[in-house]
Amino acid sequence: MISKKNLIFIIIFFIILVFLFSYLINSNKNRVCFNKNCFKVEIASTPEELSKGLMFRESLDKNSGMLFIFPENGIYSFWMKNTLIPLDIIWINSDKEIVFIKENVQPCLENDCESFSPNETAKYVLELNSGTTENIGLSVGDNLKIKIKKN
Repeated sequence: MISKKNLIFIIIFFIILVFLFSYLINSNKNRVCFNKNCFKVEIASTPEELSKGLMFRESLDKNSGMLFIFPENGIYSFWMKNTLIPLDIIWINSDKEIVFIKENVQPCLENDCESFSPNETAKYVLELNSGTTENIGLSVGDNLKIKIKKN
């Protein structure tokens, strides 16, 4: 028979294991963080991924996004052709500083879609659900942390 003291120890031990396991699972995700606001991101880095982005997606989880990683700094234009959800688009330089934000960019299902470009070079572009930028108070000059799972 297990004593009450041993039972409490076993319960505490399993609770710690559950929290540790949960932490390890979540720490292996690709994330972008602005202060205390973190987002799980899909990575687009191959030419095919960079070209497709979030096209044809019907939804994007609340704390999720897509991080485009370009091979070098440049002026990267984005459009919303065949993108079905409104987005905030955030351009980020190689120092991980926001250099340009275009909020509430609406879907475009036409042939001629407007293109959006920053006025400074960027290495990364982050797409989040529309309204996120305003909700968490992001602005040009803010820095972020990027955590990418190594393959």
